[in-house]
Parts: sequence; structure tokens; C-alpha cells
Amino acid sequence: MSLRGRLIVTRPAFRLDLTLEVAPGEVVALLGPNGAGKTTALRALAGLTAMSEGQISLDGQPLHVLAAEQRPIGMVFQDYLLFPHLSALDNVAFGPRCQGVAKAEARRTAAALLERVGLAGHAAAKPRQLSGGQAQRVALARALAVRPRLLLLDEPLAALDAHTRLEIRSELRRHLADFDGVTVLVTHDPLDAMVLADRLIVIEHGAIVQQGAPGEVARRPRTDYVARLVGLNLYRGVADGTGVKVGELLLHSSEHLDGAAFVAFPPAAVALYRTRPDGSPRNLWRARIDGIERHGDNVRVHLDGPIAAFADITPAAVADLDLTPGQQIWASVKATETHAYPA
Repeated sequence: MSLRGRLIVTRPAFRLDLTLEVAPGEVVALLGPNGAGKTTALRALAGLTAMSEGQISLDGQPLHVLAAEQRPIGMVFQDYLLFPHLSALDNVAFGPRCQGVAKAEARRTAAALLERVGLAGHAAAKPRQLSGGQAQRVALARALAVRPRLLLLDEPLAALDAHTRLEIRSELRRHLADFDGVTVLVTHDPLDAMVLADRLIVIEHGAIVQQGAPGEVARRPRTDYVARLVGLNLYRGVADGTGVKVGELLLHSSEHLDGAAFVAFPPAAVALYRTRPDGSPRNLWRARIDGIERHGDNVRVHLDGPIAAFADITPAAVADLDLTPGQQIWASVKATETHAYPA
């Protein structure tokens, strides 16, 4: 069971051109900013959005020539779209019944799937009687009930509160690990992508800008969007040995490179000083504070200067340094915390 395709969707002000290859049992997450084309790609795979050009094959058989209802897919929508007048059991049994399966057999299949997702005791409940997490599990069971070869998930955890999301994310990962078909997931949440997916495909402006294993993408972002997603300061420059020239600033790292390169470091690695520090660290520059905001348990300081950067420091450090917007300050990063890689 493998998926291969080139998805091309052309609109007046937008063009999606995406090449996909997904292996059997693999979970691929499509990530990208709003308007990048993630949902358009998912809907093209489902047959809900017509392609302008391209083709899709599943198990070597053409998929793009089939109408949506003929495609061997299961889909979980962001809002789940459960039938409000049907019980959880009948929602799950709906797909097999549409495939011509006898009512009794369809209900047996549905009951087994509800037990698998931990909802055997809620088979008679209507969607309005279910919590968000329970509704998500019913939607997943309904998608699996048609025995799909391709499973499509559109922001499957977006409608959940933070506590429920944590629990359901772990459960969903377990269910996806048991699915031997192809799974394509759309999400804007980097944690969902990192936990659920075997591989990330980052889309911007309708095209792939980066793909790879979650850890590799997180360590080596290649666009500003990906850097913000994984919480890194990212710059592009020219490397000469262990230094990377970014504009007028030379940033040193522990890697040895030559030519076009990216250099990245986490905001937590940035140290701030009111006066020039003794010893003059190798990566040191004068900056102006452009903004200060709360960021989790820390404070994020926006710096402007030869490079724009974020620095994460403690509230106590903000008070000790008496930081205010517009203030001139010194910033530094250790070379050991600055990572360079080919552009």
C-alpha cells in the first residue's frame, strides 16, 4: 500500500504543485502557514477538490480517475461532522452500510471499533452527548470502519481543549501505529506533527520547502516559518570555516563549512548585558530592544540590530537588567550553541 502523486490545483491567485510519496504504514504530516495549500492538498487526495493537472496512484492503481465516493479512503474532518441524529454505533456503521455490508455485520464491525477506541460503553450515545475527545474517537472509528487504504486527517485535534488534546494525541498515535495503510495528516500544530508523524512535509505558497524526519526538520529549519515553528532564530549567510557572515555580523559555530549556509540558535541561548561583557564572547553584538512579552514561564525579548533575534530570559533577569523597549543592550550566543549547516 503506497501513495504516489503530483497534485496540481490552479486558482486565479494561487497554485498548488505538490509531489507526494508515502510508504505503507507511514504517517506524513503536511505543515504550513494559513493559505499554504495543506487542506487543498488533502481535499484533492479525497476527491473533494478537482485537480487542474497531475495524477494520484494508490497501490499502483490510479486514484485520481475515481469520484470521491469510490476512493478507498477514510477521512477525519476538523469538526468531525458526525451525523447528529445517529448514535455513535450507527455513525461508525454508516460507511460499511454504504458499501453494501449487511446491517448486522456493519454494526458488529462498528462495535468492535468502538471497543478498540475505548468507547464500547457509549455506543448508544448521540454526538451531542459526547465530549470533544469522545467525538474525535468516534470520527476516527468511522473513518477506519470502511477499511481504507488511505487515511486522511484534517486538523484532527484542533477542536479539543489543551488537557483533552494531550490524552487524545497519545491515543491517536497508538491507533495510527496499528494502521498498515497510508496516512496523511494536516496540522498547524508543531507538537501534533512531531508526535504523530513519521515524516514532515512543509508547504509554503503551494510548494514544498522542506521535508524529512521530525527531528531533522526541527534541528535544521530552512525557512523563517519552520524556524518560528520549532522555536529557533534562523539566518542565511556565507560560511568560511567556523564563521558564517550574516550581513555585517560574523557568527561563529562549532561546525566547519564553506559557502552558502544557514545558522540557527534557540532564543534561550541568547544572553543579554547592560554593558559590554568581560572576555568579549565570540558571538557578540549591540542590539536595541524592540519589544518585551510574556512567553510561557519566561519573557521573550525582541532584538533589533545587525540581526533581528529573540531572546528568552527569566522575569527576574528582566528586573535585574531593568529592560525597557527602545533600550540599547549587548547580546551574545556561545559558539557551541550556534549550529550551522549547508543552505
